[in-house]
Amino acid sequence: MLKSKTFLKKTRAGGVMKIVREHYLRDDIGCGAPGCAACGSAHEGPVLESQPLDRGSSLCPQPHYLLPDTNVLLHQIVNVWRPGTWASVASSLRPPGSLETYVEQKQGENSNDRNDRAIRVAAKWYNEHLKKLSADNQLQVIFITNDRKNKEKAIEEGIPAFTCEEYVKSLTDNPELIDRLACLSEEGNEVESGKIIFSEHLPLSKLQQGIKSGTYLQGTFRASRENYLEATVWVHGDAEENKEIIIQGLKNLNRAIHEDIVGVELLPKNQWVAPSSVVLHDEGQNEDDVEKEEERERILKTAVNEKMLKPTGRVVGIIKRNWRPYCGMLSKSDIKESRRHLFTPADKRIPRIRIETRQASTLEGQRIIVAIDGWPRNSRYPNGHFVKNLGQVGDKETETEVLLLEHDVPHQPFSQAVLSFLPQMPWTITDKDMKNREDLRHLCVCSVDPPGCTDIDDALHYRELANGNVEVGVHIADVSHFIRPGNALDQESARRGTTVYLCEKRIDMVPELLSSNLCSLRCNVDRLAFSCIWEMNHSAEILKTRFTKSAINSKASLTYAEAQMRIDSATMNDDITNSLRGLNKLAKILKKGRIEKGALTLSSPEVRFHMDSETHDPIDLQTKELRETNSMVEEFMLLANISVAKKIHEEFSEHALLRKHPAPPPSNYEILVKAAKSKNLEIKTDTAKSLADSLDRADSPTFPYLNTLLRILATRCMMQAVYFCSGMDNDFHHYGLASPIYTHFTSPIRRYADIIVHRLLAVAIGADCTYPELTDKHKLADICKNLNFRHKMAQYAQRASVAFHTQLFFKSKGIVSEEAYILFVRKNAIVVLIPKYGLEGTVFFEEKDKPKPRLIYDDEMPSLKVEDTVFHVFDKVKVKIMLDSSNLQHQKIRMSLVEPQIPGINIPTDTSNMANNEPERKKKKLEK
Repeated sequence: MLKSKTFLKKTRAGGVMKIVREHYLRDDIGCGAPGCAACGSAHEGPVLESQPLDRGSSLCPQPHYLLPDTNVLLHQIVNVWRPGTWASVASSLRPPGSLETYVEQKQGENSNDRNDRAIRVAAKWYNEHLKKLSADNQLQVIFITNDRKNKEKAIEEGIPAFTCEEYVKSLTDNPELIDRLACLSEEGNEVESGKIIFSEHLPLSKLQQGIKSGTYLQGTFRASRENYLEATVWVHGDAEENKEIIIQGLKNLNRAIHEDIVGVELLPKNQWVAPSSVVLHDEGQNEDDVEKEEERERILKTAVNEKMLKPTGRVVGIIKRNWRPYCGMLSKSDIKESRRHLFTPADKRIPRIRIETRQASTLEGQRIIVAIDGWPRNSRYPNGHFVKNLGQVGDKETETEVLLLEHDVPHQPFSQAVLSFLPQMPWTITDKDMKNREDLRHLCVCSVDPPGCTDIDDALHYRELANGNVEVGVHIADVSHFIRPGNALDQESARRGTTVYLCEKRIDMVPELLSSNLCSLRCNVDRLAFSCIWEMNHSAEILKTRFTKSAINSKASLTYAEAQMRIDSATMNDDITNSLRGLNKLAKILKKGRIEKGALTLSSPEVRFHMDSETHDPIDLQTKELRETNSMVEEFMLLANISVAKKIHEEFSEHALLRKHPAPPPSNYEILVKAAKSKNLEIKTDTAKSLADSLDRADSPTFPYLNTLLRILATRCMMQAVYFCSGMDNDFHHYGLASPIYTHFTSPIRRYADIIVHRLLAVAIGADCTYPELTDKHKLADICKNLNFRHKMAQYAQRASVAFHTQLFFKSKGIVSEEAYILFVRKNAIVVLIPKYGLEGTVFFEEKDKPKPRLIYDDEMPSLKVEDTVFHVFDKVKVKIMLDSSNLQHQKIRMSLVEPQIPGINIPTDTSNMANNEPERKKKKLEK
């Protein structure tokens, strides 16, 4: 049946356009219920649960299905309904094109009212239709809505209807589901005081008008990890002069949450502030003590040099909330029998959340997930509800799950749909595989990787040529041969974006059959590769470059230490060893050439844990040792990436996936320049070359570690390197590598960017065919956006894993004292680096319930005077390291000053009273 609606519309040019809208109504759409004779073969797509709900509800004891309205579906379904409890009516709802349930909008009726009426019509139709399926005529469809008027109309029309809360409370077998109800009415859940704390958010229409006129600015809200009363807003668009706006103070933050898109009003210049150097964490227990917040805000506003002032603003409205479920712990209320408690998120950038739960005693000491529902103007904290219990705090599996969830790392097992695209085993190279591929299995190829590496992406070969030159080959796993564009395996790899390496776990981007077997370039097995081969002279000058798909057979899988031992050995002269020596010699020349062009050699302390073979707890913690062979492999990977970048950009000037590293703004270098100046050294930062040369010259015979500290600090000044599509950007330069063009080609097992680059290169050399998405620059830009996000989150997850295992190490180690160097000085603390462990931590000089020492902070030096002792950046100190378990939510490595001695500040080792030693002391007391 066809229904049509005709209306006239005036065009911009003043003409009249006739518009006809047609609805094709079908009478062959099934109800979705299994065994329905009336619908017969009309069933398509999803169906209703075969067993209706028939137990547990005191309101609806008879068998029934549930039909939610749109708002219940959006706000409640994820939180309340567990698998097996929810009937799939929502996904099987009669579509608007069904003859029996089509609803036309009435004159004067708005869209929401029309949609509400359509759902009621569908509910009524289902009730009448499904009664035919039950012998006793008792099968019902219950309409669930939180809209009071909608519910009243449904009851008037004879439809059984309840609010979500009414129905959930009737589930006597599942009382815990009440805690999962979203807190939807802000007015109904405000704190009893009723005192207005925050200003009202402007409506979206006013915000958009203000942004258009320039009154307000739109940007992404980024809360500070170190100071809960400070945030920055990164302005969208071309407002370069005010790209970053500081927000300081609870009222100016105005209920914005990390990653929200907000509208900001710029304050007058006489109200601008400098970024705070105070470390402040929200540790108060009284959720409504706003006066104390105002007192803490006054600490932020100290006299500073006018040059330090930055554009400052206040949040006037929320354009888009970017809330997600948050992991953390319940801070149980001190009030007995109270149902209202505060939840403390694991991410310090997220404010605490007020939830109501009857399970506080059970959830105490557990990692849980909570969702935010709203944030009233008269509440210090947002309202939310309990979603899920993850497990015991401190449990390794639980903590790993938390860090993966918090950093949005996809880690579910690969689905059957994804696995179905893997090759059948046993797998061998066939004649079809060798089409457009060179057989290089005769070459002396070997790989050099960290110990325990099973996902071997790359291998190398070196051989002398008859003309006196040398041939060097970089052979990369041909992952794109196994992952074809557009299938489920490709889509999942694109979604994951990268492999994530944790201390004891690897979250693969591709299934293990590929990552550790068929794509891994293990020794003594035939493997498919993508090869970049150069002819060079002995001065490492490239004479010819060629690319080819290939088949290789690696002759050795070596660790960096094993390769180094071969190079250094006076007795080993086999083909593999001689190849390594040749590669190492060329790599040194290549590195020297890069550094002369201005490439930076920076430093970042990396640690390696040695695990107990039975408990898998860390028993030793050391900084990673870098050998010549690390640099050797790196040089040829960099060279391959640059060579491939040039090739794909030549062939696809608008569609090449490249990687750039923007030059940092001069302000980023202020801390480095000041720190060097305090040691009478000059660091020039006008170009990468001048920075590299300055760092090379910055040596102190009496302080050999100084140069490493400067390079670590220089690393902190850098911008993030990002992927981009060549047709969407003009700046290709890689600042850190001093290269005009760069990409990622050498790690396709663990980076999806490399898979795209392999596909582009394969098309460029005629080894594979293209597909539409590969030459769509907008789709490539979207891929790059996801890859940049995934890479950033993977880095954060890795750091969180290192932090957790460091805590485990010091838990068993007890209290230790070590030498450290100051990296940063703050107004009330110093941030130190302990070279032995590659560990960074903060030494606070102000402690709760203790007399405050006299502190004088000088931002120009920079320095911090504590009583009569002055601390400068890079000063050597001695600190005590211990695990502070007094706060289960944020167990942390705590550092206190041992040397230099400051009366009232230093804590003697024998009197320290840390929570992690409490069980041990009790045990000793009992033994006595």
